[in-house]
This record gives sequence, C-alpha cells and structure tokens, in this order.
Amino acid sequence: MTFRAYLQRHSHEVEVFLKLSQLHDSIDLSVSKILAAAIARKPLLFCGNGGSAADASHIVGELCGKFFLERDPIKAICLSSNSALITAWANDVNFQTIFSRQVKAYGEPGGVLICISTSGNSANVIEASLVAKSIGMTTVGLTGNEGGLLKNNCDILINVPSNITSHIQELHILVYHYICEMLESYFVKHVNK
Repeated sequence: MTFRAYLQRHSHEVEVFLKLSQLHDSIDLSVSKILAAAIARKPLLFCGNGGSAADASHIVGELCGKFFLERDPIKAICLSSNSALITAWANDVNFQTIFSRQVKAYGEPGGVLICISTSGNSANVIEASLVAKSIGMTTVGLTGNEGGLLKNNCDILINVPSNITSHIQELHILVYHYICEMLESYFVKHVNK
C-alpha cells in the first residue's frame, strides 16, 4: 500500500464521520458533561490499555497543562500512569480491577470517567465504568465502530466509524482535541478573567 492509498482509506472514514450527526450529538453531550464537571472541580478520570493508555495520558497532559492557551489547570487524572500501583495491584490482586480500584480512590459524584477502548471489550475498562456509574459519575466510552461491550456499560458512547485499530486511535485524537479546545475556550473566556 502506498502512503496515498493509506491517506485515502483514512479520509474515507473521516468523510463517514462527518455524516454521522447522532455521533456528533454524543460528542457534544460528552463535552457538556465534561465541562460541567471541570467547572465544578470534579475529577475527570481517563483510562485505557496500550495505545489507549498513551492516549489517556496525552489528553490529561493537554487538560492539566495547556492545549493552545494559558489558563488554570483542569482536574484530570490518567489511571494508566501510575506504574507502581498498576503492577502491584495486578500482581497481588488482579488486572481486571486496576482502573476500578483507582476510580474508588479518586472518583466523585458529578465527575466523569472517560473509558478508551478501541474494541470496547477491555474488561478492566468496563469494570471501571461500572464502578464509576455506581458512585454517580458520568461515563463516556470511546470505541470503534461496533462499541463492543462498553456500548451497554457507559452513559455516552462515541463509537468512531472504523474497525481498524490505528484508524480508531487517529479518529479518537480528533475527538480528544475537540474536547480540549472546547474546555480551554470556556476556561479562558469565563474562568481565567
């Protein structure tokens, strides 16, 4: 495959994404829930495995640091980042609860858990979503086309239109960066005066 062919395949998925107004509504709803939590200084928790763990860390860096503009930090925590906690808990207890354990520690009613899983079937991400919902957090699932098991285990599903893992991750970045820009824009206009 040439790079041109790769880009054409990817641009086709972006074109499909542009036409999915129901998905756009889910993204805008997630932005409003995340923004409300951020304004109230409730925790925004992010989790995922592998590339999705890196994505969770990436977006937390944008929110705690800055995206484009100088502003106050937004209270965001990446549940994939504490290697000592994750490896100890996975070794001593089990891997399925590495994120839900942290949701119990850091989660609060009114906060938001963003669950990132390209397949939507990561057991530890689903477990975290269930625990978050039980304590009154909103749960947002970022998945690929079908949504997997996360589809029925989160409040808001953002299932981007692809079944190719790398393309799902690339489309997720569009969503993350949109969320960052919307939150940052609000904070600069209304909070950092």
